[in-house]
Amino acid sequence: MKKRTTVVALSIFALLVAAAFTGCAPKAAEAPVKPAVEVKTIRVATQNDYPPFCYKDDKGTLTGYDIEVVQEINKKLEGYKFVFQDSSWDSIFPSLESNKVQIVADEIAKNPEREQKYLFSDVSYFSAQSVILVKKGRTDIKTLKDLEGKNVAASPGDSYTQLLEKYNSENGNKIHLKYTDAGADPSAILQDIQSGRVDAYVNDPVMAAAAIKKLNLNVEIAGEPIQSDNINLVFQKNKGGEELKAKIDPIIQQLKADGTLKKLSQKWTGGEYIPQ
Repeated sequence: MKKRTTVVALSIFALLVAAAFTGCAPKAAEAPVKPAVEVKTIRVATQNDYPPFCYKDDKGTLTGYDIEVVQEINKKLEGYKFVFQDSSWDSIFPSLESNKVQIVADEIAKNPEREQKYLFSDVSYFSAQSVILVKKGRTDIKTLKDLEGKNVAASPGDSYTQLLEKYNSENGNKIHLKYTDAGADPSAILQDIQSGRVDAYVNDPVMAAAAIKKLNLNVEIAGEPIQSDNINLVFQKNKGGEELKAKIDPIIQQLKADGTLKKLSQKWTGGEYIPQ
């Protein structure tokens, strides 16, 4: 009986000692809790009718070259979430000026008038050509000078129209500009060329080719490109715009260097229109 009592006592003592050592054992280090990163929403203005650069597909989803470029930038820009806001061409810059949007991604080329009001990315993400479009088989129009005395369709405010207006201001207003409210979608204007309502139109060959193919139009490019413009993102001309520009410029350069822009250009335009 005594022996059994002794054994029981020793067992209890061993358990107490084990418990004591267990209580003194160091706890496993807990993983540090990362502070929550505040995500800032940035609204990006673009058109919804400017294929293959920015447009709505059959499901109503914004897509295109410019859209995917901005999405690639957003992937590498920590702390920001880009939200697209589609709008008409004539409301894009007023939206930027009123802070309804903070960036414009819409195949915008620099010019002195725009640079007075807005900031542009230093690094371009596309090289857009300007070509003359005429009815197929026409041989009397190949250059800007050939447009003198002709009726040429023009969309107010776009870079192609500004090119024509500049030529007119320097050459006695000899090109008859026929302004239209068709916006960036060239379909109606290209149909006017085919019907003979206008003689020509100046626009981007990539977008024009897509519209000509879709509508099976009897329209073609005349002569060689008359101008090439580098395309940039546009920001507000203030501290916020400067901060965004400083963060985004290196990312565009990275996307250019690693071949991302080249792949996207091939995907959406069938060619490599990336500035050097």
